[in-house]
Amino acid sequence: MNTDFMKGVIVPILTPIDEDERIDEAKLREQVDYVIEGGVLGVLAFGSNGEFYQVEDDEMERGLKIMIDQAAGRVPVYFGIGAINTKKCVRLAKMAVAAGANAVSVLQPMFLKPTFDELYTHFKTIAESIPDTPMLLYNNPGRVGYTMSSDLVCRLAHEVPNIVGMKDSSGDMTQTEEFIRRNRDVNFKVFGGKDTLLYPSLCCGAAGGVCTAANFMPELITDIYFKYAAGDIAGSLEAQFKLNPVRLAMDGASFPVAAKDMANLRGRAVGDPYRPNLPTPEGPALAKIRAAMQEAGLI
Repeated sequence: MNTDFMKGVIVPILTPIDEDERIDEAKLREQVDYVIEGGVLGVLAFGSNGEFYQVEDDEMERGLKIMIDQAAGRVPVYFGIGAINTKKCVRLAKMAVAAGANAVSVLQPMFLKPTFDELYTHFKTIAESIPDTPMLLYNNPGRVGYTMSSDLVCRLAHEVPNIVGMKDSSGDMTQTEEFIRRNRDVNFKVFGGKDTLLYPSLCCGAAGGVCTAANFMPELITDIYFKYAAGDIAGSLEAQFKLNPVRLAMDGASFPVAAKDMANLRGRAVGDPYRPNLPTPEGPALAKIRAAMQEAGLI
């Protein structure tokens, strides 16, 4: 299975919505163009910052088709799946493939505390429902309450042909490194999931990163990757250092609001988050975000 296209900065693209919480097609098309022109090498529809947990299935399908149409083959489009139920994940995976997605990314089930065997069967079942399509695992312990073990990932990578990589948002570089080390014999593509750790992830052999920051400062986050890929290691590190203060300023706002706040501050006009979330009000958190963006020359 060809996975050469899996590299670089992939953006978990924001989902612009109107006042009725319907996807704003015109703004979504603009956002797709913006991130591609900013240097991303992939678009992830309905990742965590795409607010997948807020979007109805029919809206997901409509949004995915819009993104695929607008990307027009310039970069691959991945589809994020975060449902708890295996049967629903299978249904969403098949929908994504039928719509033309190049790959899918599957988060471990939230709220539950599944066993090794339950997780293995869950991911294997989803992958086998779309055998000709590459599938990434998505490890996000901070949101689901537990991490994937390196033993689980190793078994899936070696036993299920189309499970070809993963996004690791653990923030634990030892764990990220182990995912890479134990599966490099099968060309398993590991993507860092923390914007502030893109450079060290690349140093450990990651294929790239799935980076929220690409929604509002694509030129900064992709600079880290492209400099590293060109052999400018020192320049890549400096690019990481330039990005970090802006990314860290997001932590004062609630998840996932800050990403849309920052995109709107840069004039992207992506709309509000889905309720119950609200835009960050004027106050210390927004002031810190604005100051960091001004210091970086973004606004």
